[in-house]
Amino acid sequence: MFSYYSNLSSEVYDLDKPIGHSFGDIEFYLERLATSTGKILEPAVGTGRMLIPLLENGLDVEGFDVSSEMLTICRDHCGKRGLNPKLFTASMQDFQVDQKYEAIILASGTFLLLHKRDDSLKALTNFYHHLADGGRIIFDIFLQTDIELGKAHTKTWKCENGDVITLETKITQVDYIHQYTVSHNRYEKWRNGVLQQTELERFPLRWYGVEEIKLILQTIGFNDITISTNYKYGKYPTQADQSITFEAVAKK
Repeated sequence: MFSYYSNLSSEVYDLDKPIGHSFGDIEFYLERLATSTGKILEPAVGTGRMLIPLLENGLDVEGFDVSSEMLTICRDHCGKRGLNPKLFTASMQDFQVDQKYEAIILASGTFLLLHKRDDSLKALTNFYHHLADGGRIIFDIFLQTDIELGKAHTKTWKCENGDVITLETKITQVDYIHQYTVSHNRYEKWRNGVLQQTELERFPLRWYGVEEIKLILQTIGFNDITISTNYKYGKYPTQADQSITFEAVAKK
């Protein structure tokens, strides 16, 4: 049976992308949120890589994730730093809270984890309804430029206790009509050469065109849409391998 961001996957995420690890996104989001005084929501908060630096810079951020394993790690990191943000289990397309946010943020392509178009549209609409008048959504996407069916890639991480976790990943499906890929990930944890745990993960990932996202945001009701590239505010993308950030305002 395939899992999704379960124990080994969450542990690897924490090892590979520790708290404060930045692709340029943490600095960019801190700059864009510098004047925020209200509540900020981070869907798919993960282990707290982005959340904790924002909290430590005085922003009022809460978050949720579909993975209870990721949230367990996030709470542990927060507790060790004396932080106690509101964290809860939910999905982007279905969460409902009695709160209007000044900003909703999704860094590092997290939004693309919603590989079904209907789910991603529902999520953006849900975000719109949870934003205060004048509130902003800020989120990253990237284009899939290296699609090679069936080729396996392997990475290895060493844990603090000496255990080794390996990950073999390969793309097993490409749906060009509906714009997503499916990868199969195999995690294995080893101790002194003996296999301790195995985890299989089905990992779908969507892609969107730049102008496609802009049109979707406009249709939902967002205004003042700004597109940035490689965390350079207002710079329109020119190459397929660049990270792309959208910022849009919910005027109601």
